Amino acid sequence: MSKLKLGPLPDDKPVKLTLELPAGVHRDLVAYADVLGRETGQAIDASKLIAPMLARFMATDRVFAKARNSRAG
Repeated sequence: MSKLKLGPLPDDKPVKLTLELPAGVHRDLVAYADVLGRETGQAIDASKLIAPMLARFMATDRVFAKARNSRAG
């Protein structure tokens, strides 16, 4: 099993957002969904990966976390 940064997707109430992606990013997103689907045994809609990927990115960005914590305090 590979060590993808995302695991099974949580079932959460979404907020509708429309965005445009460069074609290359979309191709990679679809490919990632395919690999994750094979890893988890679930059919994955590529658009459902955007939120957890962004959340993971922000959770691991130390500068962002420091700035967010200093703003809150």
